[in-house]
Amino acid sequence: MVGTSSPVRLAASVRRLLREKGSAERAAGAQRYFKGEIQSRGWRTADLRRQARILRNEILPRDFNLLLDTASLLFRGAVLEEKTFAVFLLEGLHPRFGDREFQLFGSWLDRVTTWADHDALVHYLIAPMILAKPARLETVFVWAASTTRWHRRAACVALVRATRAKLFFPEILRLTGILLHDPDDMVRKGLGWLLRESAKSDPKHTVPYLMSIRRQAPRLVLRTACETLSPSARRRILIP
Repeated sequence: MVGTSSPVRLAASVRRLLREKGSAERAAGAQRYFKGEIQSRGWRTADLRRQARILRNEILPRDFNLLLDTASLLFRGAVLEEKTFAVFLLEGLHPRFGDREFQLFGSWLDRVTTWADHDALVHYLIAPMILAKPARLETVFVWAASTTRWHRRAACVALVRATRAKLFFPEILRLTGILLHDPDDMVRKGLGWLLRESAKSDPKHTVPYLMSIRRQAPRLVLRTACETLSPSARRRILIP
């Protein structure tokens, strides 16, 4: 496959592989699950990741830009596995990425079609780069002010890895204050996910904070944030 060194040809080869080796039955199930918002080739995630790593190991020693350009071409359109494959091609390479790649991945948010390709992009590519260079944190607050749901959700998901490392708690509180009353359920679920991870990694600070916002926070945010807490802590937060 790598013998065709053009990113266009390489991306076309990947698309052909995904189409020919997928499962029509699993594809139909995925499209039902996403209510027709996506096209699917019916691949299992583990198999998709394995194929992406095989290709990456062929390309990376020869041409980093070829890998990056191929991934960028794949993260277009509405086929879920193409976008996920693009992310898996680049997963774990964040030590090699710089500000140019951070801006590139941020621009991919305009190509997102579902929470699945959104969360893959943000959690596996963007979030590790924020951890690697905390100066990029300010981008999160630019996204939080966006009119598009995927940028606002990205603001939340981009900090999930950080909160697992017990970092940026003041910034998480600031972000929560901005997005707590967001009208979009996708954004609320993203914020709830972030607060759930914060409650898991740092309950000493997060639980009192959840108690302080319990009467004003949307139930979706609170329920998600409390999922890993003890039953008694959940009751204190959730029961009016």
